[in-house]
Amino acid sequence: MHRLLGGLLICSFCVIVPAQTPAPIRETIVVTGTYEPVELEESDRSITVLDVSRLSLLSNTLADFFKLDASVDLRQRAPNGLQSDISIRGGGFGQTLVLIDGQRVNDAQSGHHNMDIPLPMESVERIEILRGAGSTQYGSDAVGGAVNIITRKPEASEFRLRTALGNFGVNQQRAGLTYVRGTLLESLSFSRDFSSGFRPDRDYRNLSLASRTSFATALGASDITLAYNDRPFGADQFYGNFNSWENTKSWYAAMRQGLGSKTDGSFSFRRHSDQFVLYRDRPQVFTNHHAVESFLGSVRRREELGTNSRLFYGVEGLHESIASNNLGTHSRSRGAGYVAFDIRALRRFSFSVGAREEVYGSLSTQFSPNASAGYWLSPHFKLRGGASRAFRIPTYTDLYYHDPANQGSPDLRPESAWSYEGGLDWNAGGKVRGEVVVFHRRETDGIDYVRRSPTDIWRATNIQNLRFTGVEAGLTVQPARRHRLELRYTGLDGVQQSLAGLASKYTFNYPTHSGIVSWEAMTAGGWSARTRIGVVNRVARDPYAVWDVYLAQVNWRVRPFLQFANLTDARYEEIQGVVMPGRSVVGGIEIAVFGARH
Repeated sequence: MHRLLGGLLICSFCVIVPAQTPAPIRETIVVTGTYEPVELEESDRSITVLDVSRLSLLSNTLADFFKLDASVDLRQRAPNGLQSDISIRGGGFGQTLVLIDGQRVNDAQSGHHNMDIPLPMESVERIEILRGAGSTQYGSDAVGGAVNIITRKPEASEFRLRTALGNFGVNQQRAGLTYVRGTLLESLSFSRDFSSGFRPDRDYRNLSLASRTSFATALGASDITLAYNDRPFGADQFYGNFNSWENTKSWYAAMRQGLGSKTDGSFSFRRHSDQFVLYRDRPQVFTNHHAVESFLGSVRRREELGTNSRLFYGVEGLHESIASNNLGTHSRSRGAGYVAFDIRALRRFSFSVGAREEVYGSLSTQFSPNASAGYWLSPHFKLRGGASRAFRIPTYTDLYYHDPANQGSPDLRPESAWSYEGGLDWNAGGKVRGEVVVFHRRETDGIDYVRRSPTDIWRATNIQNLRFTGVEAGLTVQPARRHRLELRYTGLDGVQQSLAGLASKYTFNYPTHSGIVSWEAMTAGGWSARTRIGVVNRVARDPYAVWDVYLAQVNWRVRPFLQFANLTDARYEEIQGVVMPGRSVVGGIEIAVFGARH
């Protein structure tokens, strides 16, 4: 799983097990790119790996996986992740950085679009979550944490088709085609997800296409990713008491090129368009058109300083622009350089320190240092901790948006935060593993929309002295080879003393308590099952619980599956005022047309 090594390295979990069997607790971390493998126990940061490819038949969309980490708050306005806000450790929806293969895809218009991920689930290998600040490596937005979506690298040629039907008019089709010949690896994927809606003006259509190509050149390994997504949807009550409609589209292209054994370069382009209609039956009253483009380039290098020490450094540049009938036409650029030093003696200790300097605007700067360390108390227990600074540049919506109920502010200052954490990891020999982490974040110039009374409009404002303190606990038990049980809990407390009677729109909607119980099992005949119960209690709101169940045959050439969401028909809202659907069921089959069986 990818992680930040001293705030700067990226690495990844690689689970070498048959796809149908629950993953063993003892895993191997493989550092991506030119970096060397490191065991999971050597990580000094709080990390979660979500194995998408192994659980593809036991999940409906990528959104299902984010529900498996109690510190991740996925606030959906529609089922199947159609439009979602994501936060980590109580951070705002703009304070989580979303990446594809380490390349940022956060939206400059609004954090509401950060989860407009253009990849079909068939093209994703795993999702990796860094809990805690990550600006030393990635720059703006990684305040609460970062989400890295790793695309699938095929190991053999195969062709899979999948179709499903469900209540609420759900109709799904998916396909995945991979080709492997020598050093050439090609993966093509397609997905279409349609629903007539569980209530009026909540219909949607989600279409995604993606290609990933890998090959070797004289310079080194090359990877090219292309993706497209189109998602029109009914947006009733999404942004107030309006029967709204919205259509977002994403185009994404990225290339990573090895430059010898120690250096690699990367480049990515993202375009995102957003058409918003306030009244679906009267589009002439209020309609917004926004188009955002971003270009990102970087060069990274590592040096061996000895048997146990490494030096990492690099530079990157980012250009963003927007053309909008509401926000206007704007552009901005920024550049950054970073350096980090890492030393470790396996199974004894580790220490990393790094820093990043980012320049933007009229020579404004942000300095983001980071330090982390780990120490083995015994072969089964490890202490770890870290401190880091993160920041976030305001989005164009924060700065310039206006409508009858909301007003941006061009005078907003960037957010900044110091984060601290300490944890204890426990591995009882392979069948039981646990962790306890305490964390604290101190924010300055936090950005939120506030108002003085219910009749006032919401105004974008910098607020001070935000403090978030929390605890994370997790226990993973594997009583038998084909069974895996996970228990996760996150408790969080936020304090703000300077609002002086102002009401906050977003900051204080975080979960004070979040708990998850998940269980995975498989029979000898290849029938696999997964169930998850999630309980959430948000600030000043009643708690609710959602129970999902998934069943599938994963060994046959024709693989039937059945998925139940919200099995107890709970009534709940992840975003206040936006009702989520009740009990739903989706059933279908996947056909392995050719290629190796799971």
